[in-house]
Amino acid sequence: MRVNGLIVAAGKGKRVGGETPKVFLPLSGRPIILHTLDRFAASRTVARVIMVIAESEMSRCEELIRSEPHLAALDCLIQRGGPRRQDSVALGLARLDPDCEVVAIHDGARPLVSPRLIDRCVQEALTGRSVVVGLPAQDTTKLVSAGGQIVETLSRDALWSIQTPQVFPVGVIREAYSRGARDGMEATDDAMLVERTGSAVWVLEGERSNIKVTFPQDLLVAETLLSAAKFSY
Repeated sequence: MRVNGLIVAAGKGKRVGGETPKVFLPLSGRPIILHTLDRFAASRTVARVIMVIAESEMSRCEELIRSEPHLAALDCLIQRGGPRRQDSVALGLARLDPDCEVVAIHDGARPLVSPRLIDRCVQEALTGRSVVVGLPAQDTTKLVSAGGQIVETLSRDALWSIQTPQVFPVGVIREAYSRGARDGMEATDDAMLVERTGSAVWVLEGERSNIKVTFPQDLLVAETLLSAAKFSY
């Protein structure tokens, strides 16, 4: 069974500040994207990674990977991204191995995902399930109108914050993207497109350390977590 990773890293990440795309910002002395690749290289199930990156950054990404000898064993293909995340994922899906049966889609700006979480998701997907990772909502969550008025307080029991990786049988995710393109659907994550086909998606409990670097303070949190022994490997 051939498993590919698809790392989406083509965004500019303007909310984190500065002109440098956020996946190239330093985290403990190395670009964020190298930490993300470390995690996939340590996975026991992913045979190959398609890295979707902005066309202007492809050469820089290739040089960074070549500069890390321990990543030499990771079969990594660099693919240019598109204007939206959906477009980037679609371009990456087109580059999967012909015999790929399961794909693990992950945000390049989530550098602290554990290899064991990647592998746990893949093992579930190998049974034919589409799976995502997430965390049960902790805070009180309210539905708010466009004008700022609270409409309803939602029950936390059924609310989850969804992370990546999101792992799918290849036929399922390709059909979801094909329908999404045909129907002009906009989705905030890959699972949303699969849901709209009527196919079931299952949630596995994720990791609090699997944060996405979006704002400057996220880098400080990531630095702290990375320096803690229990999050190293």
